Order: sequence, then C-alpha cells, then structure tokens
Amino acid sequence: MAELAKPVHEKELFGHPVGLYVLFFTEMWERFSYYGMRALFTLFLVAETTSSNAGFGWSNEEALALYGWYTMLVYVSSIPGGWIADRLLGQKKTVMLGGLLLCIGHAVLALNSEMTFYLGCLFVILGVGCLKPNISSMVGGLYKPKDERRDLGFYIFYMGINIGGFLAPILCGWVGENYNWHYGFGLAAIGMFLGQAVYIWGQKFLPHVGNLISKKNKEDKALLDRPLTKVEKDRVKVLLLSFLLIILFWAAFEQAGGLMNLYASQKTDRDFFGYFTIPASVFQSVNSFFIITLATAVGAFWLRWRKKGKEASSIFKMAVGLIIMALGFGFMAAASVEYNNTGSSAMYWLILAYLFHTIGELCASPVSLSFITKLAPLKYASIMMGLYWAATGLGNKVAGLMGEASQKLGEFELFMSITIIWSIIGLCVIALLKPLKRLTHGAEEGETSMAN
Repeated sequence: MAELAKPVHEKELFGHPVGLYVLFFTEMWERFSYYGMRALFTLFLVAETTSSNAGFGWSNEEALALYGWYTMLVYVSSIPGGWIADRLLGQKKTVMLGGLLLCIGHAVLALNSEMTFYLGCLFVILGVGCLKPNISSMVGGLYKPKDERRDLGFYIFYMGINIGGFLAPILCGWVGENYNWHYGFGLAAIGMFLGQAVYIWGQKFLPHVGNLISKKNKEDKALLDRPLTKVEKDRVKVLLLSFLLIILFWAAFEQAGGLMNLYASQKTDRDFFGYFTIPASVFQSVNSFFIITLATAVGAFWLRWRKKGKEASSIFKMAVGLIIMALGFGFMAAASVEYNNTGSSAMYWLILAYLFHTIGELCASPVSLSFITKLAPLKYASIMMGLYWAATGLGNKVAGLMGEASQKLGEFELFMSITIIWSIIGLCVIALLKPLKRLTHGAEEGETSMAN
C-alpha cells in the first residue's frame, strides 16, 4: 500500500524510476531518426545523378568531408544547447525544443531537392544540440548521489540508443537504397515524431528532473552565485582531460559512418550465398546488434571485476575501451590487404571490426556519461554534458579528415596507424591512472544501493 501512495514520479519499474523508461524510448526513437539518416548520408552523396535512385554524384573525398563537418556540428551544437538549458529553459524544456526541431529537420530531409537537404541538416544540427546533452543529464538527475544504480541506469538508457541504432540502418537503409533515398529519410522522420510523442506523454513521470535552476529561488541562487571549490575545480580538470580521450575514441570509431560505410559499399563482397546482395547501409546496424546482445555481459563483467576489488574506475574503463576499439582496426587492415590482393574483401572482416569496436564502446561510452553526472558541478551540469558531446563532435570531424586522408595515403596505412597509436595512448592513460583518480576526490568511491 505504501508503494501505491507514492507520487507518480517516484514509482519504479524493474528497480529504476519510471522516468528512465520515458527517456529510454524518447532517445531510442531520436537515435532511430539520426542513425537512419547517417546510414544513408554518404551513400546518397556519392550516388550517381543519372541512376534510377539519384544522389548528388559526389566523390568519396567530398562526401567524407561533408560527413565530417555535419557530424561535428551535430555534436558541437550541444554547447549552446547546454547553455540554453542551464541559463534559460532548463533541461526538460530544452529537450522538448530539440525534439520539435528534429521533427522539422527530418521531415524536410524527406523532400527531394538540394536546398531541402541542407536545410534539413541545419534543423537536425540544432535539434540534436538541444536534445542530446540535456536528456543524458536528466538520466543522471533521476538518481541520488552515491546511488550505485546510476551506472546501470545509463546502461539501460544506452540500450535504447542502440535499439534505435540497430533498427534504423536496416529499415531506413533498405528503403533508401532499394526504393528512394528520400523515402528512407522520411522513415527516419516518422521515428522522430514517435519519440516526441513519447516524451510529451511521459512528462508526468519527470516533474522533478531537468527543471531550470533559477536565481529567483534563494537556494538555487546560492548554488549559482558561489565560486567553485577546489574539489569542484579538480573534478572539472579531470573531466576536461577525459574529453581528450573522447575525441580520440570517436575519431576512430566514427569511421563507421564514413570510410567504413563506403568500404562496405565499394570494396566488400556483400553477396549472401548467391541469394541476394546485402545493402551496404545494413552493416551500420552491426554495432548496435552487438551492443544489444553483449551489453549485459560486459556490464556483468565489470560488476564482478569491481567486487573482486580490482580497478574499475571510469577512467580505467575508458582507456581499456580505447585499446579494444583500436584493435578492431587490425581486422580492417586485413580487409584492405585482401582487397589489394583479390579485388574484394570478405564481410567477416567488417563484422569482426564492429565486434571489437562494440566491446570498446561498451567499456567506455556509457560510463563516461555517468562519470560526467558524478563530477560536474551542479551549476554547469548541462554545459559540461554539452562539452562532452562537443568532444564527440570534434572526434567526428577528425574522423572525416582521417577518412579524406585515407583516399591519398591508403586505407591500410590508416587502419594500422589507428591500431598502434590509439593502443599506445590507452596504455599511457592506464599508467597515469593514480594521479588522474586523485583529481576526482573520491567521486566514485562508496557507491551504495539506494533502491527501496
């Protein structure tokens, strides 16, 4: 009976606040729309203008350049998105604004003209900037300090991202490649409208999360006006250092939507036992498939690892994730050798690369989101999350530059460079772990279960 008397926003489902699942489905459909478009982006740009399913007819280098700029701006726009949330609207209303802009952007992309393509991209950039940093911060706001469910909550939230990321390339990619590119973009738009509808419906479960901290409230004013303490400054320092790892991670990982997407289309034997040819865009779902199937196992491994008293800090996990992801490019180097020798490469090289990329992502990405909500000062919560996504955006831009460079320097050389250099960087971070952990001032120590 006591459970029934709880306010609706305090009710739980499977041991977590119901609001988590509202944010889960909102982000799932938002990511469906984004990854549906991303799966088609470079393929559409390089499609011949004279084909039955015409694109822009660009070169690989031109397509990768625009891909780099677009994906960078999508995430860098999280900085003004975070500022709007912290200073003007609050996280909850800024997410609502972002969803509206995304609905407009993806709908415009479904129209068939060059002007609407660029206009749609602009609205998507603005929409992601408003939604992405703030919905992640709201997940952290569902949990009290030192609640050990927070990391698991982010794993659950992350699962929503990847269910959307798994379905989108298959559905949007198949429609776009086989029928019409803009039908694929239109299917992505439908997903975004569903996500916005879920978020509007679920507001009753989120009344206490993501509200604007206002100077009109005396308690809030005290938080906003006081200077940062030494502990808070040190924690900001280690967050900024961790953002450098984020840039490096996504600079390599985001070859998936650019260079590896084109590699699947142009250099991979996609014949499935003579029955049919697998669309190149479908390979964009492999990463998400592995996340859905492996997330529980990876999360359980780290839980057992921590219970044995072994190192399990967020920085350590990020470094390990960087190394594992880098090793995946060894398979792409093998694919490029096979292509140079035979004129095509097997699909399993791509799948093995995505497997290692996924395991690396599961080690690094969900915990990095949780890490920010643990260390960021309350007055800068959304801005710090915005900086995280901006770091992701810079990584995307570097990914585009690296993809462009590979067209002249060689793909084998790029893949092997990532494998070696990124692994060395990860090992260096592990070697510097103790001084980095001191800067956190015990933010991850003493986490206890807060479940009722």
